[in-house]
Amino acid sequence: MRQIKIIVEKHPDTYVAYPLGIKGVVVAEGDTYEGAVADLKSALQFHLDTFGANSLDVDPPIIEAFVAEAGVPV
Repeated sequence: MRQIKIIVEKHPDTYVAYPLGIKGVVVAEGDTYEGAVADLKSALQFHLDTFGANSLDVDPPIIEAFVAEAGVPV
């Protein structure tokens, strides 16, 4: 089992999930948080089966991920 850091975004009508630092594009969505994560796991497995184990390597590795807000003048 390999742990991969992911982001799950809540939008008005759906959830969108994607991994951090993975080579290639892997995005998933679902009606619920759990649904988006399940869809992402499936997409990652397909990515792994298609491109091999090295496709999940992140260089340099991501130690932590933070979500923050920054104000900008408009």
